[in-house]
Amino acid sequence: MPELTQITQTQKGRYALFFDGEFAFSLDEETFAAAGLHTGDALEESEIAALRAKSETRKAVDKAMDLLGVRDHAAGELYHKLCRKFDAHSAAAAVAKMQELDLLDDAAFARRRAAELMRKRKSRRAILEDLAAKGIDRDTAVQAVEELYAPDEQEEDPELANACALVERHYAAKLADGKWQQVAAALARRGFSHAVIRQALDRYGTE
Repeated sequence: MPELTQITQTQKGRYALFFDGEFAFSLDEETFAAAGLHTGDALEESEIAALRAKSETRKAVDKAMDLLGVRDHAAGELYHKLCRKFDAHSAAAAVAKMQELDLLDDAAFARRRAAELMRKRKSRRAILEDLAAKGIDRDTAVQAVEELYAPDEQEEDPELANACALVERHYAAKLADGKWQQVAAALARRGFSHAVIRQALDRYGTE
């Protein structure tokens, strides 16, 4: 069995483990204390693998905390980011820990993200696609968007308002040159429906 021949504390406060004279990996203080390790201990390969897994999970948890300290994330988005540096098990465990700490709320994230994108003149379809890319499940994304676009008798349809604002800001010159089809195609690429595009262009033509 491999023998734990050396334990040294790193500048970051972790404990570096050396088996049979070679560095293996480091542990955070909590995991190291719980393991009760001492120089001269002989460990099974399975025990070493379990310690290594705990080390990776703790690193993933710390990274998740760092990412959430910068901005909110959806659970799926956070998982995929963590998978860039950690194995799937460690990433999933870190996400579960964030959920346990109530640091992840996909529904609230979806509502905030949808509102932010609507202010940026994004179409309903574009918002749904963005939420999907962030790892939000379809039902949660649809609910957030439907709440955002709920009818209000005193306000204009947000989808139409965004299309009209884009026409005015970006495509007025093309419309003045009679390039209606190009403008319609551009709005369609942005995710606006044919009905909304027609209303926006009709309104511009009337004005």
